[in-house]
Amino acid sequence: MQKQDKDFLDRIAAGHKIGAPQGDVLRCAGGPVPIDYRSDLMRLVVVFADSELAGAAGFCPFINRGPGLRERIVAAKIVTEKYVHAEMALKLLQPFGVNPTLYVGSHAWDSRLDRHIDLETRRVGGDKRLNVFHYPLEGWEDAVVFNMLMGAATAIQLAEMAQSSYSPLAATIVLILPREQEHAQLGESGVAQAMERSGSKAAVQAAVNYWYPRVVATFGRVDSDHASIYIQYGLRRRNSTEMLNDWKAQSAAALKRLGLSIPN
Repeated sequence: MQKQDKDFLDRIAAGHKIGAPQGDVLRCAGGPVPIDYRSDLMRLVVVFADSELAGAAGFCPFINRGPGLRERIVAAKIVTEKYVHAEMALKLLQPFGVNPTLYVGSHAWDSRLDRHIDLETRRVGGDKRLNVFHYPLEGWEDAVVFNMLMGAATAIQLAEMAQSSYSPLAATIVLILPREQEHAQLGESGVAQAMERSGSKAAVQAAVNYWYPRVVATFGRVDSDHASIYIQYGLRRRNSTEMLNDWKAQSAAALKRLGLSIPN
């Protein structure tokens, strides 16, 4: 490790923050910022932006499949807010040369793979969406279960960036986080209503069985180099295992409230 990199990590450990670039230069407490910090910061924001764009696009068709007007209003609200969050993320990338208008048109955000493929943590495709957004939704019950489980995962993962060493990212996440937390709550309400309407838990439990391991995979590998670097750089606070355990506890509580089982 070069001395300037060690000095940078010492400044991060001491709580110093990094502001928006001046021209094309990032600085921390007056000192230089390693080029790797910039690339890892951009990667983190791109994964979030791409996941929001893909998530919104995949859920759009289900707005009109809501069983009632209220459900359709809630679905439209979730889709709209995800597009707003993607816009906010892309604005963070503008100082680094990203054109949001060109970016949005650069990928087929509604594209999906065969539902029976299990990618686990393997990355595929040209964009950087989380793998869970490569799988198609099937039916209303499937969609609300996905929103409940993935909504909770998104909120946990975003909370790690609310105190990011990159101040513009932290400020943006503070605005986004309450809405993403609400999406998970709306998902749970939607699951409860779906079971009440049908008088059966079968379709919902099948959806839980399908989505649960795929949401687990969004937390990444325990030995991920990126995860440890994010912590070193102050872009996140906790490792993948800690976040995953948090999600498992929250999901277990939600499934218990609904009378559903945790998949083996």
